[in-house]
Order: sequence, then C-alpha cells, then structure tokens
Amino acid sequence: MQEYYYQLIVRPSSHYELFCDFLSDTLPVGFEEYENTFIIRSEDDLATIAWGIEQFAEALSNALAKTVSVELALSREKNDDWISIYQQHITAVEIAPFYIHPTWKEPKDNAVNIVLDPALAFGTGHHPTTASCLQSLAMIVKENDTVLDVGCGSGILAIAATKLGAQVDACDSDELSVANTKENVRNNGMALRHIWVGSVHNTQEQYDVVIANIVADVLVFMAKDLKRVLKSGGTLILSGILDKYEAKVLREYREYELIEKIPHDEWVTLILKGIT
Repeated sequence: MQEYYYQLIVRPSSHYELFCDFLSDTLPVGFEEYENTFIIRSEDDLATIAWGIEQFAEALSNALAKTVSVELALSREKNDDWISIYQQHITAVEIAPFYIHPTWKEPKDNAVNIVLDPALAFGTGHHPTTASCLQSLAMIVKENDTVLDVGCGSGILAIAATKLGAQVDACDSDELSVANTKENVRNNGMALRHIWVGSVHNTQEQYDVVIANIVADVLVFMAKDLKRVLKSGGTLILSGILDKYEAKVLREYREYELIEKIPHDEWVTLILKGIT
C-alpha cells in the first residue's frame, strides 16, 4: 500500500443521476455516494478525471441550455486504510423480496439475498432504475421462465431473476461488465445459462421476459432486436428512461400493451406485454 492516495470530491449543482451514470461508465475505480456528493479515491492522480468531469458538466449545460455546475475538491491524503472507511459507508439495499448486501454485511432472514460488492460503481440497487427493475422482476418473473438481461452491468438483475427460479441469459457490450457479472454470479453460488460480450443481436433465442436497463435512445435503436427475441405474449421491461423521453420510447413499442409504469424521481421503468 502506498503512503498517500488521491481523493476527489464531486458535488454537482443538479442532475445528480446523470453524473452518477457518467462516473459509472467512465471511472477506472469505484466511488462512494453520500448526500448528493461523489467521493473518488485512488492511488493514482485524479487530475485527469477531474478535468473530464468538468467537461461533462459543460457538455450537459450545452445540451440542456442551462447552467449545470460542479464543485470539485482534489486532495492528497495519508493512506490510513481508506478501504475500511469506505466499507463502513456502504449500506445494504432492500427492495422486496430482495436484500442486496456486500460481502462484509450479514444476509437477512426471510429475504432473497443477493451478495454484491461495489466494484467500478456498477449497479447495486441504489440507483432508481435498478431499484424499479428489481421491483418489475419481482412482479413478473415466474419459476422456469426464460429471461434475457440486456446490458447486464453488475449482473444484479440477472442474479435476481435466477434467484426467482428463472433460466437466465445475459449480455453486455462492455467486456468489463461481463467479467464483473460472472464474478458476482459466482459469489452468489449460481450460474447463468449463457453470458456473452455483445448485444441482443448475438442471440437467436426467444425469451419469456426481456429486460433492458439502458437509456432511451438505445432502447429505440434496439427496438427491432428486442422485439425479435421476445416470445409471443412475453414481457418486456424497459428502463433507464428519463421521464421526458417516455413518449418517445412508447411510440417505438406502440404495438405492445403498457401494463405497468414505475416512476422514480425523473426516471421511469415501463413493463410491456408482447403481441400474442
């Protein structure tokens, strides 16, 4: 362990969730979330990352046509086992019937326990879209259903569906996400049916449930393939959608019946019933 480490504190003025998504997609290290603040720690200098966050805030301001500022504080700190300090701030998440907890916290009785250590800031159930997707799976998935998780990230949704008794495939275009999913699946003492680097167009299977927690534009772009892999009368769970783009997504899937909408802050998750 080095004698010193670098710490970057990030405080956005608004659009906290978008900054969270940006950091999740770009950081080579994990980060801590605390009261609308991100804390990034690394033994490598974080100056380049700080610059990238400033550029993102500027691009966001231009896209939204209003000022989105970010306060940054970069410091060099004495390395007093900050990993242990970090672990003390990681909380378990309960989204019935699931209880998502890191390895250093105890499982909960009478819950569907999912072991998931925060790694590279992938989904752990804290983000509204992940939480609403878990709600959706709890409502929809039945034992022996076939499920496809498109854009699996940490694998939390694939693990949840497996724990509900489904036969689950998963994919992600990011190799790191696939590796992370495989590790988390192993940590939960289970196995997925298939997992691959790539997207939905790489499979010819059809599924009872297809879940895609991505972003609105990608859901529109992938609509043809997502529909192709859904069985007749199957259920499509779409998430990662800012509420202002809900109508845009629904237009692309207008032949499907909207059976449930789960709003959470400025996000929305849509549950659609396929054509029979």
